Amino acid sequence: MHPNSLDAYLQRYLEWMREKNYSPRTVEGKEETLSYFMRWCHERALMAPQEITRLILERYQRHLFLYRKRDGQPLAAKTQWARMIPVRLFFRWLAKQNVILYNPAADLELPRVGKRLPKHILSVKEAEAVLAVPDVSTPQGIRDRAILETFYSTGIRRLELINLKVLDIDYERETLMVRQGKGKKDRVVPIGERALEWLIKYRDDVRPEMPQGEGVLFLTNQGKPFMARQISDLVRERIDAAKIGKRGSCHLFRHTMATLMLEGGADIRYVQAMLGHESLEATQIYTKVSIRKLKEVHTLTHPGKPIEGLNREGMEDISFFAALEGRVENE
Repeated sequence: MHPNSLDAYLQRYLEWMREKNYSPRTVEGKEETLSYFMRWCHERALMAPQEITRLILERYQRHLFLYRKRDGQPLAAKTQWARMIPVRLFFRWLAKQNVILYNPAADLELPRVGKRLPKHILSVKEAEAVLAVPDVSTPQGIRDRAILETFYSTGIRRLELINLKVLDIDYERETLMVRQGKGKKDRVVPIGERALEWLIKYRDDVRPEMPQGEGVLFLTNQGKPFMARQISDLVRERIDAAKIGKRGSCHLFRHTMATLMLEGGADIRYVQAMLGHESLEATQIYTKVSIRKLKEVHTLTHPGKPIEGLNREGMEDISFFAALEGRVENE
């Protein structure tokens, strides 16, 4: 590897990120995303940072736009955007390190990404159906129920649950500690009584029979900490088994918790604190899916209320509509 090549500078960039205390997951994500760009450059014999111009980056953007996956589908606008952001940050770093005279990505216009609502949100009845799936007469079922209850009660992220330690649960204060969550930030999250009861049952009846597992709270059947894919598969299988007609995994409970809290009257800033969002904007998406309160206001205030005695025959009578509009005079 030439010391002044794109590949060499990429390794220095990743090492710089580690020195600046970026999380290993963030560094891995940047490396994976930038590998697509590096591969594209290699195929075109672009080997040095100085060879990359604004025009080259726009060609790469065009490549992402025209790219088709194995199923023939294009990359989503959000995916295209996510692949360009690390490229822009990488070249900004190169410019700051005086490796290149100017940043060719400085004024690069990124794809516009629409703000999409969560695909599915569970109702209370649907959530209860999923929670009832595990066979709690078995140690595995007790563990799975405790996992599902924790997701539902707290809305923590998948990796945050995986990294929970036995001592992170404060049973007296009814809270759990999320250590080094997204952005390497700690936060304390309240947890409901029912979820705590299942955690206590898991702690007392199941966890003592397992290896210490470095103090990790939830362990697999092999007594090892969960991998991300394993916990996703576990939750997805329980949701499918509930046969509620909705699909999803760990994040489905996060969406559900936030939406149900807002519908229950919680202030959005408390929900923001629960979710660990840095900005309120990220939490506001849930105000768009908490439809119940909006429906109540609509029912109370909209003039198009149901009319007693209305039936299909009445709807077909032209004089019925005239009467509604006050256009039929009393005879």
